[in-house]
Amino acid sequence: MTEIIIDKRYCGPPNSANGGYVCGRLARHIPGGAEVTLRAPPRLDTPLDAVATNDGTWALRDGGSVVATGRAVSVELARLETASLEEACAAELLTPVKPHEHPLPTCFVCGPARARGDGLRIFAGPLGRHSQNAVLAASWTPDANLAAEDGLVAPEFLWSALDCPTGYACNYNQQSNNFDRAPLLLGRMSARIEARPRPGDRCIITAWPTGRDGRKRTAEAAAHDQAGRLLAVARTTWIAVDRDVQLGRAS
Repeated sequence: MTEIIIDKRYCGPPNSANGGYVCGRLARHIPGGAEVTLRAPPRLDTPLDAVATNDGTWALRDGGSVVATGRAVSVELARLETASLEEACAAELLTPVKPHEHPLPTCFVCGPARARGDGLRIFAGPLGRHSQNAVLAASWTPDANLAAEDGLVAPEFLWSALDCPTGYACNYNQQSNNFDRAPLLLGRMSARIEARPRPGDRCIITAWPTGRDGRKRTAEAAAHDQAGRLLAVARTTWIAVDRDVQLGRAS
């Protein structure tokens, strides 16, 4: 059993942790590709226990409650979308959620209220391509404070960087070139890390929707470095919820 305390810096909604970050923290215990299912909003600044179970999976527990479960999986995507750094920088200028309209302005990954070096400030927007596939992109330059002991960006921050862009992708309608404003929460995330960048490396995040089924929306994402080397891929499932649920106000 390992104790995990998620610092308030890593929030998604104001009073709970960013989903991708939590998935990445639990996935540290799982070699190779991993799938993490979020079962309750992870509390901030609270001791949580990462526990190995008898069937080879992992559980993240808050007292007697299971917050998340993780297991090893093969993470292979049906397609892989790429963009140049120039395309990604142009796309983020088209990000659909303007700062004064952002539903979670302090989100660690996509919150515009976060200062550089504090939040990741990844603002995905649609690529200006005439394609049958809807693709969003953004640039990301990891800060020095994201480094692990080996000097490379810690794996949970790659999970984080692939989280919110897929949420944006889930709300994108390519036919109308519009985004709906449905409040979403991450329900499940699978990721595979191929290589970890160094702080200061310029990276490109791409994300694209893959389907909808009732309240469930799915998307995939990839991270590359500026030279085109694949860093990580992810597959996500988001759940459309009431705004009060997204903010943790519902009982």
